[in-house]
Amino acid sequence: MAEGSGAGRDRRFAGVLLVLGIVALMWVLEVVDVLADHRLDEYGIEPRDEDGLAGIVAAPFLHVGFGHLAANTLPFLAMGVVIALQGVGRLLAVTAIVGLVSGLGTWLVAPASTIHLGASGIVFGYATYLISRGIFNRDALEIAIGVVVGAIWGTALLGGLLPQEGISWQGHLFGAIGGVVAARVLARRRAEARAGA
Repeated sequence: MAEGSGAGRDRRFAGVLLVLGIVALMWVLEVVDVLADHRLDEYGIEPRDEDGLAGIVAAPFLHVGFGHLAANTLPFLAMGVVIALQGVGRLLAVTAIVGLVSGLGTWLVAPASTIHLGASGIVFGYATYLISRGIFNRDALEIAIGVVVGAIWGTALLGGLLPQEGISWQGHLFGAIGGVVAARVLARRRAEARAGA
């Protein structure tokens, strides 16, 4: 039993390290982007452009200046660490689902000839994952965490869904949808694992 507990601790620690590593990579890339006269920005999501599909993977790591990056860093860290406490595998799964739904949704519906950058789609997905997972899992602690997330970031979440010039509300919307999808998909897997045990 102690061995399982130690393995769980190791997975949580690896998850937290991954969140910190992702944030460090974002900051390093923004420094490189500034030094390169913002040439990395071209690797964002370009709606309905085949070359823009690569942005689905790249865009969350790229930002439009340090102010944009700083605004995403705190919620990404805070909510990412909470998710990482379920283990590195859970963090990777949530991030992959949210990133794919957010990126594809943005690529499909955002205006043509625009470029979409930033981790805010992932942040919105992390938030809705944390808000909805307790409902799918029927877990009181997870519901309480979701209430806290909603209380802290709810206004920003709702405001970020309003169309605004220069803000990728499409990335926010589809990121939020991706978080609910991740909570549902991962809850089903947990239930199936219990049934098979």
